Amino acid sequence: MCIFLCMGGNSTTWMNTAVLVTCIRNFRRNRGPVAGILKGYVGLSTAIFTDLCVALFSDDASSFLVMLAVVPLGVCVIAAFFLHESPPAATHAEEQEETRFFWVFNAVAVVVALYLLAYDFIPSPSTTFSRVFAAILLVLLASPLGIPIYSFFANRVRTSPDIEGQEREPLLVEEVKTTESHDKVEDDVAVEKVEDVAAMEGKEGEVGKKVPLIGEEHTIVEALRTVDFWVLFISFLCGVGTGLAVMNNMGQIGLALGYADVSIFVSLTSIWGFFGRIISGTVSEYFIKKAGTPRPLWNAASQIVMAVGYVLMALAVPGSLYIGSIVVGICYGVRLAITVPTASELFGLKYYGLIYNILILNLPLGSFLFSGLLAGLLYDMEATPTAGGGNTCVGAHCYRLVFVIMAVACIIGFGLDILLSIRSKAVYAKIFTSKKSKRLSAAASNGH
Repeated sequence: MCIFLCMGGNSTTWMNTAVLVTCIRNFRRNRGPVAGILKGYVGLSTAIFTDLCVALFSDDASSFLVMLAVVPLGVCVIAAFFLHESPPAATHAEEQEETRFFWVFNAVAVVVALYLLAYDFIPSPSTTFSRVFAAILLVLLASPLGIPIYSFFANRVRTSPDIEGQEREPLLVEEVKTTESHDKVEDDVAVEKVEDVAAMEGKEGEVGKKVPLIGEEHTIVEALRTVDFWVLFISFLCGVGTGLAVMNNMGQIGLALGYADVSIFVSLTSIWGFFGRIISGTVSEYFIKKAGTPRPLWNAASQIVMAVGYVLMALAVPGSLYIGSIVVGICYGVRLAITVPTASELFGLKYYGLIYNILILNLPLGSFLFSGLLAGLLYDMEATPTAGGGNTCVGAHCYRLVFVIMAVACIIGFGLDILLSIRSKAVYAKIFTSKKSKRLSAAASNGH
């Protein structure tokens, strides 16, 4: 089991990296929605497979395991033929079309989440009803495939040859080339590849190499040498580490506070975590385009809200665990969805796959520090021995100190995110200026 779980855990990392890095590069002007959608579906995947297991394989666990082995493999094999890097949106019109498509993706994802939630509240559904539910769920999951199919045929219609189009073709090609060149110059500092200074000056023997600024392309070594990377790393640890501690210990926390059934709190954390990922990705992208708001500010907001949630759970006020579950779910989702595009904007896309995977080392590290060490040790200190040789603890005091320490950690993370927002303000101002100039040029061309 240990070997199989190790193989399965590592395989998800490979798939996650391939899909996430490729999509961020392909849709670099809509990084927030991309991260929100991908991370949102990751959050929903547990609920999807759990409900499918209940609906189709409730009496046959072996068949369910076979499905888990075959279906992801088949999806990955098929996706390997289609998943590749493609040129990003070159014009303002293409960028707007991308944005509209991502709104459709968001809408479908929300429908799937609500559909799963509704099924969970149905008591003892019949076999026929469960099969119909599974069929509709599979249709909903496959429905986003209509977007690339629609885009493919729409592009073929737009590019169909005619006499007028043939006469204009040289002008159109030149215009697109000019726009692409203009976009590349504008985005150079913010998100595109920065060339080596020594190569630009033609001095092969030059000893020193210019240290890249934040917002330029970084190698992994250059990123690790920056203050900004470690500020992002530690603030990410404060957010996801404390969130994982609550999720991993939700059973014991609920029992300590007098709840016999904690399944509702697990569901609340999962569902609201999905909405936190979807909403934060889209909203942060909107405010970058409208006002150049630094994306780390949304991380700072999530940290301070999470700290308030931990304080409420430490005080054990009535209903605090319901509020805490929702708050932790939302804020944990925000951290995951915001940090993904932030790293690409601050350190570039060339080595983004490695930089991203170093950042998500915080998931096992945070789980070990906050869940394994902090929550485990402090709970054992408060617990009383039982006759069977174990220990147990009932009451608000069991996790009070844990919640207080995690609230302090979130406040530290809040300060680090504010610091990163200040340090990256110029990067997002340049991204905003680039997007604004493209909108104005597009409006001017449409006016003519």
